[in-house]
Amino acid sequence: MNLDALCDDLKAAASRLALRTAEEKNFALLAVASALGDRRAEILEANARDVAKARAGGMKESLVARLSLSDKGLDEIIESLKILSEQTDPIGRIDEGWKVPNGMEIRKVRVPLGVAAVIYESRPNVTVDVFALAYKSSNAVLLRGSSSALESNRALLAAIKAGLSAAGGETDAVALSEPACEGSNTHADVDWILGAVGKIDVVLPRGGASLIRTVVENARIPVIETGAGVCHEYVDSSADADTALRIAENAKIQKPGACNALECLLVHSSRAAEILPRLRSAFLKYEAKTGRPGGVELRCDARALAILSSAEAAAGGNLPPNAVPATEEDWGMEYLDYVLAVKVVDSLDEAIGHINRYNTRHSEVIVTDSREAAREFQRRVDAACVYVNASIRFTDGGQFGMGAEVGISTQKLHARGPMGVEALTTIKYLIDGEGQVRP
Repeated sequence: MNLDALCDDLKAAASRLALRTAEEKNFALLAVASALGDRRAEILEANARDVAKARAGGMKESLVARLSLSDKGLDEIIESLKILSEQTDPIGRIDEGWKVPNGMEIRKVRVPLGVAAVIYESRPNVTVDVFALAYKSSNAVLLRGSSSALESNRALLAAIKAGLSAAGGETDAVALSEPACEGSNTHADVDWILGAVGKIDVVLPRGGASLIRTVVENARIPVIETGAGVCHEYVDSSADADTALRIAENAKIQKPGACNALECLLVHSSRAAEILPRLRSAFLKYEAKTGRPGGVELRCDARALAILSSAEAAAGGNLPPNAVPATEEDWGMEYLDYVLAVKVVDSLDEAIGHINRYNTRHSEVIVTDSREAAREFQRRVDAACVYVNASIRFTDGGQFGMGAEVGISTQKLHARGPMGVEALTTIKYLIDGEGQVRP
């Protein structure tokens, strides 16, 4: 694959796409939605081949779930394109305008970034989400998915290009860089992308901590860092127990391989004896699904372990097989699996201190009936998304009404949190004068 030539084509397509009207781009997105529906069978068949290969290779089930694409999942992808087509196009929008004393008029206008590269793991939905957001914001995009999703990504890209062709759109505004299957360096294209100064305007990694670290440490082009998710739930002294348990169950079980899954539970010491045994009981019903004793492995600090041991002994049993002592590494671990770190804390201050030390600035939640505690938590916790009494699984562009997302940025420059269309734009200043010169 000649990435030099491919990126030249992408840059040319981006220049043409920047001149497309909002109506033309929306028409193209709807045509892509139709093409995905028309090619449903071959897309799902390709994904089934990827899933079978992943399982044969020993991929853990929580990550297989991240790779899998269902009829319902494809419907959601198609619906996201329709939602995106109805959103306001940010390109050309005047954010501000003013006149300076010498008479010049200045406008601050939204423009595309140009050519974006996205390097991501599994998650075939990302292929369509990123394309759609890039196209809507008049950017060309180079997609570099993982080898585990190669068949799926090829099928999805074929449908995307078929839809664009049918709509008279820019078919060369999206391309797939395929990982090498043989040779000593199967990531040579990634190395090239990270050094593509003048060819690619920005790169976004979307995946686990190792991928993100590789991109951030080696890129010579600008990076928008979408972060790993070491996400916490803090159960305050005033929390409603049912709410706390419902949120913990949803955030840990629904999709453990997602970056907005729960990885650590902090419980106020005044509520731990009530909450922790109930939490263990709630997880028991997932044993068959997870293939783990107790449903979820609980890696506990000394106080949490003592509470669970005492509760089990009172019931006539032994230490539950899913509760083990935590190590220091557990507090900053993104498991992406049916594993949960558990710690007992004595105050809101201690909970906030622990979170700000070990989190990845992604998503955090407090469960509390105290408005004062809720606002203090939201004010002091350093994260892109800080919740009160709601599951952190809502950190998602679709759930936020954006239609889709490029990723969830955990950095503080340019964009933060779920990144929709506007996150793929920058600004240009347009200045109109009448012959003014600077004295």
